[in-house]
Amino acid sequence: MTSYLNAPHFTDEQAAYDYVEGYLWPHGPVCPHCGNCDPTRIRRLMGKATRAGLRKCNECRKQFTVKIGTIFEDSHVSMTVWLQAIYLMCASKKGISTRQLQRMIGGSMKTAWFVGHRIRHAMAPAADAGPIGGAGKSVEADETYLSKSPKTRKAPGTKLNAKPAPMVFSLVERGGNIRSMYLDDKNVRNALFEHLHDDSRLLTDGSQAYRFQVRKHESVDHSKYEWARGDVHTNTLENFFSIFKRGLVGVYQHMDKKHLGRYLAEFDFRHNTRVKLGINDAQRAAIAVRGFKGKRLTYKTAH
Repeated sequence: MTSYLNAPHFTDEQAAYDYVEGYLWPHGPVCPHCGNCDPTRIRRLMGKATRAGLRKCNECRKQFTVKIGTIFEDSHVSMTVWLQAIYLMCASKKGISTRQLQRMIGGSMKTAWFVGHRIRHAMAPAADAGPIGGAGKSVEADETYLSKSPKTRKAPGTKLNAKPAPMVFSLVERGGNIRSMYLDDKNVRNALFEHLHDDSRLLTDGSQAYRFQVRKHESVDHSKYEWARGDVHTNTLENFFSIFKRGLVGVYQHMDKKHLGRYLAEFDFRHNTRVKLGINDAQRAAIAVRGFKGKRLTYKTAH
């Protein structure tokens, strides 16, 4: 049996560029400067000192690579290392820490941090993804806290924490995608209005925040130990939160609120491309690469 990590695009720079170009340019190279896609007017530069993947457009006379307009742009990290990091993050169900990524791909901690956060940024859904759900679809909604919930009973004499616990709110369409977000203001109603399709059937616990939000709303009362009533439950999200918190406690240990959205995008992406949907680690990594087009992120923003 041959390890998938022995694939050519993990070890050879030109093979790595060919792999990425196959997903980002499925119909041939496209000049990012003038939009030219005529293969007879774009040529690959093959000089001994020429870097891998470099091409020149005969229309605008400018050089370019497939990196332009993606998270790879303005990066000196080799394409083979990028692809190794993408595969490791896609294959690690509970995430992979910056230090562990550094040990496996080499380089400095700063490079591993830079690469990891760019990949997480690209795993986020597109800006035009639209709301979750729709007519005839059931959507679960639930929230969890990154520390003790304010609803947790306090021992007598315990001082109340002045800082509110950071809250993560998630929506998942039954048999479909999940979308998670950090709500600093705890305004669940605004999040529902923005991310939930009006015609969806909403399934929640007994929280008052979900009342009167949509026409079709059913809930279970956890305070009365009611976890499921027919197909009315939030168990899908409970399972997701379980994996997310194991990643938080056991792998990342701390997620700063500044970067929490990217970590959530990482866990959402792996859930939306899980094995149950027939997607293995290699296919998940390919889906990630395919989604990197148009998601350029500057070095300053990544930090």
